[in-house]
Amino acid sequence: MSTDRLTFTRAPIPFDPKAGEEAERTFADMDPEAREVLSGAAGCSPHLRGLMRSEADWLRTALEDPAAARDALVTSPADVMSPKEASDVLRRDKRRISLLAGVADLGGAWSLEEVTGALTAFADRSVQDALAATLAGDLSRGKLPGRGEEDLPTLAGMVVIAMGKMGAAELNYSSDIDLVCLFDQSLFDPKDYAAARAVYVKAVRNGMALLSDRTRGGYVWRTDLRLRPDASVTPVCLSIEAAERYYESVGRTWERAAHIKARPCAGAIEAGEAYLSRLRPFVWRRHLDFAAIRDAHDMRVAIRDHRGLHDAEGLDGRDLKLGPGGIREIEFFTQTRQLIAGGRDSTLRSRKTLPALAALASAGWIEDKDAADLTDHYRRLRELEHRVQMVEDTRTHCLPTSAPDWDRIARMCGEGDTSRFRDGISALLSDVATRTDPFFAPGLTGDALPGPADAGQEEPELIARWRTYPAMRSSRATEIFERLKPDLLARLGRAADPGEALRAFDGFLRGLPAGVQIFSLFEANPQLRELIVDIAATAPALAEYLSRNSAVFDAVLGGTFFEAWPEQETLRRDLSDLLAAASDHEDRLNAARRWMKERHFRIGVHHLRGLIDADEAGRLYASLADAILGALFPVVVDEFAERHGSPPGRGVTVLAMGALGAGWLTARSDLDLIVIYDAEGGEMSEGRRPLPARTYYARLTQALITALTAPTTEGRLYEADMRLRPSGRQGPVATSLQAFETYQQSEAWTWEHLALTRARPVASAGEAEVAEGVAAVRDRVLGDPRPKADVLAELSKLRARIGEAKSQRSALDVKPGPGGLQDIELAAQAAALICPGAGPRDAEGQLTSAEACGAPFEIPPLRDALRLQRRVQSAIRLVSGEPPEPGTLAAGPAELLLRGTGHKSLDALETALADARTRAAAAIDAALEGYDDA
Repeated sequence: MSTDRLTFTRAPIPFDPKAGEEAERTFADMDPEAREVLSGAAGCSPHLRGLMRSEADWLRTALEDPAAARDALVTSPADVMSPKEASDVLRRDKRRISLLAGVADLGGAWSLEEVTGALTAFADRSVQDALAATLAGDLSRGKLPGRGEEDLPTLAGMVVIAMGKMGAAELNYSSDIDLVCLFDQSLFDPKDYAAARAVYVKAVRNGMALLSDRTRGGYVWRTDLRLRPDASVTPVCLSIEAAERYYESVGRTWERAAHIKARPCAGAIEAGEAYLSRLRPFVWRRHLDFAAIRDAHDMRVAIRDHRGLHDAEGLDGRDLKLGPGGIREIEFFTQTRQLIAGGRDSTLRSRKTLPALAALASAGWIEDKDAADLTDHYRRLRELEHRVQMVEDTRTHCLPTSAPDWDRIARMCGEGDTSRFRDGISALLSDVATRTDPFFAPGLTGDALPGPADAGQEEPELIARWRTYPAMRSSRATEIFERLKPDLLARLGRAADPGEALRAFDGFLRGLPAGVQIFSLFEANPQLRELIVDIAATAPALAEYLSRNSAVFDAVLGGTFFEAWPEQETLRRDLSDLLAAASDHEDRLNAARRWMKERHFRIGVHHLRGLIDADEAGRLYASLADAILGALFPVVVDEFAERHGSPPGRGVTVLAMGALGAGWLTARSDLDLIVIYDAEGGEMSEGRRPLPARTYYARLTQALITALTAPTTEGRLYEADMRLRPSGRQGPVATSLQAFETYQQSEAWTWEHLALTRARPVASAGEAEVAEGVAAVRDRVLGDPRPKADVLAELSKLRARIGEAKSQRSALDVKPGPGGLQDIELAAQAAALICPGAGPRDAEGQLTSAEACGAPFEIPPLRDALRLQRRVQSAIRLVSGEPPEPGTLAAGPAELLLRGTGHKSLDALETALADARTRAAAAIDAALEGYDDA
């Protein structure tokens, strides 16, 4: 706000010319622009005319330096006032702030935010001064145990929470102020609690009377304390602890919405901020909360029913605040969306309506044009509300009912044509309703269908059974689902195999533990109804997974779900930042699981929808696991170090083996890991409970495995397999770098060197040289020249042992058997051992290198079979988990499989698979000919 004189950009037209002329004469010494505004204000508002008469000298001075005048009005005096003095001073200053803000508003010199901000700042000062005045006497007499007059700045442990428009700094001219008064019970011994509460209750009652009683000087504010917990039975000031217990146990959606704007405004501000911080889990739910839409809709209807405000046709007497298309519609629209998404995105938690609209648009929750138009409409409606209230300083939100009163309000807004003015208001209210109503009543367009026709008599029984499922336990869940059911059945009926899609959807529904939130999510978002039907029709296993992890649907609505996969460092940093914000280790483990599930689901949906192919999906699943290990392992180390000290020696690294080391996973892959440490220079850790280095790293490894595999409330991250460590199950779970090198160079079997070709460091703690040292060991071991005959002889023996242990179960079981994925990957690893240098880690890269170095394998048939079978494996792991017989595959999964492999029928795919495996097996057999008995 400028410290210069007000710059007026508009002026009211005097409705009462004589009143306007009187103001002109009173302020004849002022500049023409100011006189025009003052004349128009006096000619339209009897209330402002009266204030100009009583405060003329003060107004002249205030308009010379309005910023200084405002600051003086919103600042408490240095000394605490007596109740009588506070009553007189606050009433005088309320007249002055109303006059200054009214003139600045009507003249366009202050924005809406500056007007409401000034009124709110004065309200904050009023509450502080009134309560200080009424509390001072009891403090001076020692009535509050352990508290004295020096504690008055913090109201001796009382905090006042401003709610509603005051909390948001959006007060209008004739607002009530909604307050919740609390005190910090921790300041008192239990035996003094009742006496302390009595003092606070007395001070609040007297303070509120000081503000709201009408005297010869008027009133300061009408106060409303009914937003406190369980207001019908609780005292006007209650303990912070009691308030927290209430909200944790029985808090309702409307109370969550009310707390969006909650703000400590007087007293013990820090205690109030801490209290609101502890209430965040109540206000801001971790998952997207679309059930809030129905609650908000019900509140809107209840308000309109109570006040008879459903008429959206006429303008006379229309309620600008609560009526259709009014101010509250925009506020409900904004706050409900904040409740839905604010738990996941803290940028959406603004107390103020207009910044909240901007944040929602920035985050993609509403269209930019809707945000811009609703912002403009909100400003215009609030300014119109101010004009209606300014006339006589009345607590009203209603438009006029008579022609003269309409003329008065039009002139106050600077409009000389009342008919045009009314048309503009009508269009404004209509546009607000058009933009907000659909959000609270999303349409369901599907026709009710009995179910897919080709499933015989199964569907009516199956559908009737739905009402017995856990998700339907509450009447509210059943009510929402009944609204959804026709649309869902219509969509299921359009699936490639409607009967199979319905059965998969039944599996999803049967596994849901509760229904209100997920059904509300579906009701508000047709794209999610389409997605669950798509998943049920194509990937029954994914539908079953979703029933246990329905919160991942939140990610679809987050704005980035269908964007390209982020860079690896961005991904890891995203998770690291999330873990850093968690409150404790358990919270960090749960946060990691939620984060992983959302992104795992994202990859699956992208694959399902054809946005990525199987090759890319495999790389992304590995990228996700890399990010999890890279961000989670340092957290595990820090948690472990709190008890046992930092890692002794130079540090530790986690080595990815198997498919993760090769950088390609499926939707159901586990993680093959080895933990290697270098304890040089540190025989013991240095902590509260020090451990020998070997014991330290063994237990740290167990802590990592627990962090990955333990089933918390959010499930588990991955299964982990440590069997590829030196000496397998007989070896220590963590291996020293020196032991690792010695083992690899002198004790390891050839199959262990085959596995080493895929080894890759993915997470570390301590010095970077440890990971570099592990990589150097791999390079030296794999770089040593090896007799081709030895490698091929060992490969032949390994193939034989594997073939005896596991055989192919169906044509789509592509991993085992001659020419299968495992066979080809072993051949690729053998080629990597034969070729000089460490070489690539992934099978296709190893085959390419083998082709260049002249390894004894015919590469094209191996590469072709690898690619085809990976695509099959990736699709099967996504849609069903276990490989079925081709003839039992439903239409949806079959369509995904055929699209990914480029074949027109399952028969054609089965033939292609058999041919590819035969040619690959023949290529490996030919390379091993003569070494079978070596």
